[in-house]
Amino acid sequence: MASIFSRIIAGEIPSYKVAEDENYYAFLDINPLTKGHTLVVPKKEVDYLFDLDDETLAGMMVFAKKVAIKIKQKIACARVAVVVLGMEVPHAHIHLIPIQSENEVDFHRPKLQLAPEEFKKIAAEIAE
Repeated sequence: MASIFSRIIAGEIPSYKVAEDENYYAFLDINPLTKGHTLVVPKKEVDYLFDLDDETLAGMMVFAKKVAIKIKQKIACARVAVVVLGMEVPHAHIHLIPIQSENEVDFHRPKLQLAPEEFKKIAAEIAE
């Protein structure tokens, strides 16, 4: 069965896309720690990030860098944190989280509650 991320990439489940190319897809996390919290996934469905072949992993990091640069330009933040957990969805992914301090990278904190209009606005700003 396809992962939820594969279904998002295929357009079966809606997402707030911020970037895409032939191999990778980036979209806003719907349970964000901060505004602009983005997920980067390979289109190739592989469960664990470090099970990706070297070329896919390297390309994913370069793609994530491009997305992180856009996030930093559009979202007020000191840094864009890169987090790899990979436990919640069996599809390799990277979290890009705009932060002012390390305290904001705590997945036990309450998640932001944003209206669909705000997600759309943030996604459009990053995608510019």
